[in-house]
Amino acid sequence: MTLILPYQREEEGAHPALLSPDYKSTVKRSPHQPLIRIPQTLTEVTGPAGRWDRLMGPALADLTKVGKGEAIGQRIVVSGRVLDEDGRPVPNTIVEVWQANAAGRYIHKKDQWNAPLDPNFTGSGRVITDDQGRYRFLTVSPGAYPWGNHYNAWRPAHIHFSLMGPAFATRLVTQMYFPGDPLIPLDPIANAVPAHALSRMISRFDIETTHEAFALSFIFDIVLRGRDATPMED
Repeated sequence: MTLILPYQREEEGAHPALLSPDYKSTVKRSPHQPLIRIPQTLTEVTGPAGRWDRLMGPALADLTKVGKGEAIGQRIVVSGRVLDEDGRPVPNTIVEVWQANAAGRYIHKKDQWNAPLDPNFTGSGRVITDDQGRYRFLTVSPGAYPWGNHYNAWRPAHIHFSLMGPAFATRLVTQMYFPGDPLIPLDPIANAVPAHALSRMISRFDIETTHEAFALSFIFDIVLRGRDATPMED
């Protein structure tokens, strides 16, 4: 009997290598033996069904108003579409984000670098895609921050994305960068992604959806698997 894979295999050479020596932590955590490909079964090709809000709680699409006041920083709208391996929209799927604040600091006990916290910004949000696979967040531009990988190492501004898609095999965790950021060419994490695929992780500025005198707008479409897949963190 021939096994027909319900999802295409990941595009070869599009995702970061498990071992990227310039990204020092991969030296310790990367496998030392060849990976074993496991055939997809019902566990991989199915996922939670029904209404995501019953599982995750209500949407949190406005990250600028989660405290008693408004978050500090340049307001931005981040929106786009979630697409499957054949370019079709993925509706009714959860999109989660987390990011540093405008000063480049996370609300996390391990983040102790000397940058101010914002009492009105948690840096996390979630929405559910509509029938056309569209999502939208209002947030603030994240700041760059030092991360100690090498001398004078700074992470470019970025937003983390986590998506389940329709099944476990389409699970995706990735990062979104901003166009023109001078730190991207210097960043070992970003440059662990093959050069031809790195552009899939960089959003594009969009003046048409920018809100006059309120918020800049960036578009970031996400492809879950197959050809043109958005590179994933591993």
